[in-house]
Amino acid sequence: MKFCILLLVSLLVMGSTLAQTTPPKRPLPIIDVHVHAMKVNPSFSLEMCPWFLRDMPGGDPNQQMRAFLNTECVDPLQPAKSDAEMEAAVLATMERLNMTIVAYGDPTILRRWKKAAPNRVIPGIGISSPNEMTVKAFTDSLSSGFYQVMGEVAPQYQGLSPSDPSLDGYFAAAEKLNIPVGIHMGTGGNGMANLTQIKYRASLGRPFLLEDMLAKHPKLKIWVMHAGYPMIDEMIALMGSNAYVYVDLAGFIWSYPQAEIHAYLKRLVQAGFGKRILYGTDFMMWPKLFETSISVIENADYLSFDQKRDILFNNAVRFFRLDASKFN
Repeated sequence: MKFCILLLVSLLVMGSTLAQTTPPKRPLPIIDVHVHAMKVNPSFSLEMCPWFLRDMPGGDPNQQMRAFLNTECVDPLQPAKSDAEMEAAVLATMERLNMTIVAYGDPTILRRWKKAAPNRVIPGIGISSPNEMTVKAFTDSLSSGFYQVMGEVAPQYQGLSPSDPSLDGYFAAAEKLNIPVGIHMGTGGNGMANLTQIKYRASLGRPFLLEDMLAKHPKLKIWVMHAGYPMIDEMIALMGSNAYVYVDLAGFIWSYPQAEIHAYLKRLVQAGFGKRILYGTDFMMWPKLFETSISVIENADYLSFDQKRDILFNNAVRFFRLDASKFN
């Protein structure tokens, strides 16, 4: 009996020692393909309830428009209040969730994030109008080796089609350098054209507008941001005719009603494109937005485990030509 007691105590001590020395299992890797590296603007740092566009009553041109970032929920997402707070939150979240991000935006912020987490940040540079940068300057930036992605490309906000001839040289540079391209298509938000972006046109978000550009650049690999929402039929048709076109779920995944989000995502999967859907947030200023967006995928009961892993990781590895063995 005494021997048994000593053996039991010994096993308990060994188990306790192993528990203290064995590192906790890391979560499965995630790749977020749509992150904005932005300077924090205190006047724009507002609380936000996810899925805030579930109630869009419209406005009146003779009255003040109500804030469309709804805060009428139990626990609204809190914005970062400074660049330092934002950087610390993003870095901590990437480490905690075992997440890699494709990020674009302010060059200073982007380089700081990349320096702090070189293996977790894939930098991108976007161009939405020829007024922003010459083709040569853009090509030089892509050739520098720092930028690995062309994005976010958002000519829709400039009143331009993605197939506008003025953008052709930029897409040609990406094609020549074998750089993947992320293009904003679809919705821009509630009241975009008459509240914040007067050049914005909903009709310029039609996925079919990409066809002429893709025909000119047959080796260009693109992903359509926001999955061309809400133009699902055109999106499916475009993907069916162009094998190098993927989509991300960014933006609409946390702004529109959840039933609408799931219906759109489910339709893409039912159409056979589960291997070409990329996870993305359209992250801007709310650090908890990552978890909020991931939960939409994780809680989708119509997706298998393998389909969820494709969306959260595998598809991005294939699209961006990454080495899966470098993720753990």
